[in-house]
Amino acid sequence: MAWKEDILRESRDTLAVLQSENENHPDLADRASSETDRAIELRARDRQRKLIAKIDAALGRIDEGTYGYCEETGEPISLKRLDARPIATLSVEAQERHERRERVYRDT
Repeated sequence: MAWKEDILRESRDTLAVLQSENENHPDLADRASSETDRAIELRARDRQRKLIAKIDAALGRIDEGTYGYCEETGEPISLKRLDARPIATLSVEAQERHERRERVYRDT
């Protein structure tokens, strides 16, 4: 819950900064740099928006009593993995299989 609140707070801060930075740069290089910075910031916020959805899903799994179990195999996810990635839905082994399949389909 604290992780989610931190993300939401950062998001509000970013929105406030972006709204206040309504500068019109006369220099094309300055304008391009400013627009690039904004695009990067918005992309980061979009990733964090997706992370919030994953956090909400993990909280839902806690409520359901399914948190900490692999969605693919039903086996427990290691505590070490959950400490590193609390939103994990797959065990390390299942995640590795998933990534291998992704690579195979992407390469073909």
